[in-house]
Amino acid sequence: MSLKGSIFSGLATFELAAKLGSFTQAASYLHITTGAVSQKIRLLESQLSIQLFERHSRGIKLTKKGLSIYHVVQQNFYEIEKAIDELQQRQTFDGDIRLKLTPSFAFKWLVPRLQKFYSIFPNISIQTFAEGALLDHHDNNCDLAIDYGQSPYVNCQVELLLAEKLIPVMSPDYFDKFNWQDSSTTNQKEIWQTATLLHDAMPWKGADKTVEWQYWFEHMAITADSQQGHFFNRTDMAMAAAEAGLGIALARYALVKDDFKEGRLVTPFNPIEANAGYYLIQHHSTSAIECFKEWLLTEASSEQ
Repeated sequence: MSLKGSIFSGLATFELAAKLGSFTQAASYLHITTGAVSQKIRLLESQLSIQLFERHSRGIKLTKKGLSIYHVVQQNFYEIEKAIDELQQRQTFDGDIRLKLTPSFAFKWLVPRLQKFYSIFPNISIQTFAEGALLDHHDNNCDLAIDYGQSPYVNCQVELLLAEKLIPVMSPDYFDKFNWQDSSTTNQKEIWQTATLLHDAMPWKGADKTVEWQYWFEHMAITADSQQGHFFNRTDMAMAAAEAGLGIALARYALVKDDFKEGRLVTPFNPIEANAGYYLIQHHSTSAIECFKEWLLTEASSEQ
């Protein structure tokens, strides 16, 4: 059955009458007569070949079929109203937002997603500052900041944006240098004696330069020298070195998903919880800032 023409008007009247439980109240709301409401409902029942209401001297009551249709219509009307409200709100959002974050998160996670944000909110401008590997969470010379740190974060007045995981990554050629299928202790020991480790030496303020590899080896119950290898002050640099075939980087999982899809990096391991993550720090509030913050949280939650 094609639901066209007057049937949409009838469904709207039906939804209102069912919600209010009265033709008279629906008529008052619509500024029409009770008889006009009753006529619309009878026409709808005729079009659907379904009795929607039981009518009696004390009022009206939905039939079982009427109740089923009401639930469907109510949900769809809610979704339509919600979509209209969101579109109307988006048109009013404008302004500039000063955002500070680490370069690695900017390059590998945020920037590839910004076009999606701008397509929805074209009147909001994000001024992005990715100046150094570490952020000062006390610096309020910005509206929002995104920092990477251990959980719980050093400043409790923050919101967890994205819990992170750690995973060793390497180039396909470097992967082929080792027999990863052989899980024997002897072979695994030989792999980690031979492989070159690539470190993010500054994951957060005050961290030891080998803290992430130490943590991973302990978690995996692997005895290996976490002090050897090459050191970088940003995780994306370590990942780039891995892509170039210099060794194995301990990457942040949220930042390498595209690299896996495109075959630039590979791994024989599953990610483990990092007990760290990206935290959202808010210093100011405007409608534009709240809009961007909500979008960030929605994007991050979709990847959990």
